[in-house]
Amino acid sequence: MTKSYSDILREARAEVREVSALEVDVQRESKAPPLLVDVRETHEWEAGHLPGAVHVPRGHLESKIEGEAPDRSRPIVIYCASGIRSVFASRTLAEMGYTDVVSMTGGFQGWKSQGLPWVTPTVLSPEQKVRYSRHLLIPEVGAAGQAKLLDSKVLLIGAGGLGSPASLYLAAAGVGTIGIIDFDVVDLSNLQRQIVHTTDRIGEKKVDSARKSLLALNPGINVIGHDEMLVADNVERIISGYDVILDGTDTFETRYLLNDAAVIAGIPVVHASVFRFEGQLTVFKPYDGPCYRCLYPTPPPPELAPGCSVAGVLGVVPGIMGLLQANEVLKLLLGIGESLAGRLLLFDALEGSFTELKLRRDPECPVCSDAAVAARAKGESVALPVGHDVPFALGAAVGATSINPAAR
Repeated sequence: MTKSYSDILREARAEVREVSALEVDVQRESKAPPLLVDVRETHEWEAGHLPGAVHVPRGHLESKIEGEAPDRSRPIVIYCASGIRSVFASRTLAEMGYTDVVSMTGGFQGWKSQGLPWVTPTVLSPEQKVRYSRHLLIPEVGAAGQAKLLDSKVLLIGAGGLGSPASLYLAAAGVGTIGIIDFDVVDLSNLQRQIVHTTDRIGEKKVDSARKSLLALNPGINVIGHDEMLVADNVERIISGYDVILDGTDTFETRYLLNDAAVIAGIPVVHASVFRFEGQLTVFKPYDGPCYRCLYPTPPPPELAPGCSVAGVLGVVPGIMGLLQANEVLKLLLGIGESLAGRLLLFDALEGSFTELKLRRDPECPVCSDAAVAARAKGESVALPVGHDVPFALGAAVGATSINPAAR
């Protein structure tokens, strides 16, 4: 028997449960909100959509919905422009085994007519869609994730062995603003590992050299150079406004200074360090795992912590660790995966092996412990291990010897 479009729509509506825009608004504010799926075309999505919705065009629904909704029992609300395409899409999902799918009557037009909130996404330019096309293909990133990266700000402490590879990949990934603090100049001995610089830039400020390389790679980002040393007088000003900090320092003093300021500012720090054929990596996410002082509470004798200029380093080791740092930064910015907060990753280049240690906060830490937080809230000074009473835990910093047993 021949069926008209009206017949097919009527049959679909008989099989699909529909809910109003007002009902959906109540559900999305609940403790267990449904997954909102927008099945309109890309140009419709870019003109505006429901807050928190995911975009799966009707033409790609069957092939892409499992990436957005692997749990077939999770409640799903599907909407389109007026409530027609969503009915057919809901029936399709039911046929695929999804057990709790509803269609929103009136669609996005009805939602807006009720005066309910909606958002306009950051729209990538044609050039950006091509440049970041491989990101757009990944469900965990996509257009929304790429927009997050473009709106993000990352500060690199140092444009050396760790900061060089990390900065290049963060620029390539489309991190919108990259800040670099470094007061040094490019030296011939740097070029064995600091790949953001080139031979013709020897004697040039590292921040200027790095800016040239990053903008040559991706002219669509913003690179801010801080040609100064990170000290107590400027640390709060410099780190302010950044979403994540990548620690590429090679002195214990700077690491402690950065740690204290970042904990107070609530900014995660992706830390790495290298020594000859070895490297270590972790994420210091304030109050989610330990901070740097939890791990390393005491300073080392200078002879036990020589820098690269004294002990040497295989050039590829900081490259490997810097790329792992960039990976952690991107995970934090995108809100995906499991960060290394609470874990210390040890790399041995000679063995080609990785070892992971579990870490925890030190309940006696003078910076991130509950007692330290309470003291800062009262405006009290905090006594740091160096023996100085420093307001808000900022000021002179010290080095480290071995990992604090209390943090293991």
